[in-house]
Amino acid sequence: MWRVSQKTLNLGILAHVDAGKTTLTERLLYDSGVIDRLGAVDAGTTQTDSLPLERRRGITIKSAVTSFPVGDVAVNLIDTPGHPDFIAEVDRVLSVLDGVVLVISAVEGVQAQTRILMRSLQRLEIPALLFVNKVDRPGADPGRVLAEIARRLKVAAFAMGCVTGAGTPGAGVTASAGDDAEFTAGLTELLADHSDGLLATYVQNEAGVPYAQLRAELAGQTGRGQVCPVFFGSAITGAGIAQLMAGIAELLPASGGDPDGPLSGSIFKIERGSSGEKIAYVRMFSGTVHVRDRLRFGSGLDGKVTAVAVFERGPAVPRQAVLAGQIGKLWGLAEARIGDQIGDLAGGEAGLQFPPPTLESAVVPADPGDRNRLRVALGQLAEQDPLINLRQDDERQEIYVSLYGAVQKEVIQATLADDFGVAATFRETTMICIERPLGTASAVEILQSDGHPYSATVGLRVEPGPAGSGVRFQLDVDPRLIPLYIYKTAGHFADAMTQYVRHTFENGRYGWQVTDCVVTMTDCDYYIGDGTTKRVLPTPRTTAADFRKLTPLVLTEALERAGTVVCQPMARVRLELPAPRTGDVLSALARLGAATGTPALDAELAVVTAMLPTAQVRGLQEQLPGLTGGEGVLDASFGGYEPVRGSFPRR
Repeated sequence: MWRVSQKTLNLGILAHVDAGKTTLTERLLYDSGVIDRLGAVDAGTTQTDSLPLERRRGITIKSAVTSFPVGDVAVNLIDTPGHPDFIAEVDRVLSVLDGVVLVISAVEGVQAQTRILMRSLQRLEIPALLFVNKVDRPGADPGRVLAEIARRLKVAAFAMGCVTGAGTPGAGVTASAGDDAEFTAGLTELLADHSDGLLATYVQNEAGVPYAQLRAELAGQTGRGQVCPVFFGSAITGAGIAQLMAGIAELLPASGGDPDGPLSGSIFKIERGSSGEKIAYVRMFSGTVHVRDRLRFGSGLDGKVTAVAVFERGPAVPRQAVLAGQIGKLWGLAEARIGDQIGDLAGGEAGLQFPPPTLESAVVPADPGDRNRLRVALGQLAEQDPLINLRQDDERQEIYVSLYGAVQKEVIQATLADDFGVAATFRETTMICIERPLGTASAVEILQSDGHPYSATVGLRVEPGPAGSGVRFQLDVDPRLIPLYIYKTAGHFADAMTQYVRHTFENGRYGWQVTDCVVTMTDCDYYIGDGTTKRVLPTPRTTAADFRKLTPLVLTEALERAGTVVCQPMARVRLELPAPRTGDVLSALARLGAATGTPALDAELAVVTAMLPTAQVRGLQEQLPGLTGGEGVLDASFGGYEPVRGSFPRR
C-alpha cells in the first residue's frame, strides 16, 4: 500500500496517433512492477484501452487513468486519445495534469497533432518531457527528429542521451552523465540562457558548474516550461525506458495542495458503472473529500458522496477519502457533469483549449420504435463528452450531434450498438456555422399593456461582442424592479436570465447558434397582486414562467431588428512543399477561395500559410500528393469564423 505522505505526480501521455503512446503506458506499468505481462495494442490486451471498439481499432478513444510508482513518487498516469477526432478528450485532461510526456515517433517525426498539443502545453504552462519512441524501427532517425523538434515545435529541447544502432531491432540508448564534457557544456549553455545566477557561477568558476547544481537547475527550468528534456527509446523493446522513468520522477514537479486546505477540485471525466450509476473522476487541488461528505459542485448543485476510490499501483481501490494532489473516483453525485468544479477552482478556469466541433449529423434509429432509447443513450454519451452537443429538431423529429470527424461518428455508432443495443445510422454530415449580430437593437414588452399575455416587463438590447466571446448577459435595471421573491438574489435572477437567453440563441434567424454578443436587460418589472389590473382581466401574480416565456419573444424581436451574419468555420493551414511546386499549390489554394500569405522560400523547401473554409480542407488534402509529387505536408488548425460570402446557408 502506498503511503498517503508519498509524493504524487499526475502525468499525461500525449501524442499524435500511432506514435506509440499506449504501448509506452503499458511499458511503464510493466517496468515498474504493476503488471507482470506486457499487453499489445494490436492484440487488444493493453490495460488502458478497455472499450471493445478501442481493442478492435487499436486506438485510444477515452482517456484512462492508471498508476505506478517510481521511487518515492506515486504517478497517476492518464493515457489520452491521439486521433484528432478526440482532441476534446485531451482538452479535459490538460487542466488536471502536473506534467506531460509528449511522445514523438523516431520514424515519422513531428506531425500535425504534435504541434497542436505542444502549442496547448506552452499556452497552459504545463511542463513536458519529450520521448522519441520507436528508435528500433526501420527508418528511425533520432538526429533528424531532434532537429525537427527545435525547428517545428519552437522549444528549447536538449537530448538527455544518445542512440546506438538506430533503425535496427538492437537499438540501444545510453544516458548522458556528468562525466560527459560535451553534454555538461551543452546543458550549461542551454540553462544559462534562462538563469543569470547559473551564468554567473559558470563565469566565476573555472571548473564549471557542479553537476548537481546543473541537474537541480534543469528540474527547475523544466518545471517552469522553459526547457524540454528529450529522451530516446523504444516502448516495444524497453530501450531507454529506465532513463525516461528516472526523468519523470526527477524533472517533473509533484502535485501541490494542502489536504487540510479549502476544498478545490475539478471533475474531468464521467462514466457509468455496471449498474448504470454515475462515477465522477476528480482531481483534487486542495482539501479532502471523504465518504458521506455532502459536496457542492457545478452551478449550485450538491450531492452526498457514497463511495471513493483512489488510484494505487494500477487500478483505483476503495478508500475513505481522496486528498489534495490525488485523482479519485466519486460515487453519489448524480447530477455531476464534466467540467464541474468542487469548491474553488485552483488557478482560475482555463476554458476550452481546443476548437469546437465543426461538423454535424442527424442520428436516426434503424427501428423507429427505438427513438426514445436513442435519445436516452445519446444523453448519456453527452454526459461523457459535452462537445457532442445534442440538438433536437422538433419539426423533423430528428436528433443531431456535433462531430470532429468520421472516426468519431463510427465510435458513436458502435457505442450505441455495443453499450445500449440501439442500431442507428447517420445522415449526411454538414458543416456547423454560427450567427453573429450585425448591429445593435432593442425590444421591450410592458406589463399590463394591451395584447401582452405575460405578467412581467422585459426589455432587452442586443449588440455585437468580440469574436470568440460567446454570449454575455448583464443587468442595467433598478434592482428594486427585480422579483427577489422568486429569484432570491439579483445574481440568481441574472443566472436564470442567462439560461433563457442562451436557450433562445440556440437558433438564430437562419437556424444557427447565435454567439459573440452582449445582451443587456434594460427594462424589468413584475406584479405581486396588489396593484392595478388590466382593464378586462385581472393580472395574475408574476412567476418565473413569465420571464422564461417572455424572454425569447423579446430577444427574437431585438435580434430581427439587429440582423445577423452567418459565419463559417475557417482552417489555418501550413503547407511544407518542394519549392518548385509552390506555383501549383498557390493556384489550387486560389481555386478553393483561400487567403494566402507570402511563401517563405529557401533552396529546397517552401512554407505556405493560408486561411480557407474548413469544408475545403479535405479537398486540399486529396489534391496535395499530386500537386507536390507526394512530398507536401499539411498542418491544419482551427482559424475561427468568418462571414459567408453570398447568400447565407440555412440550418
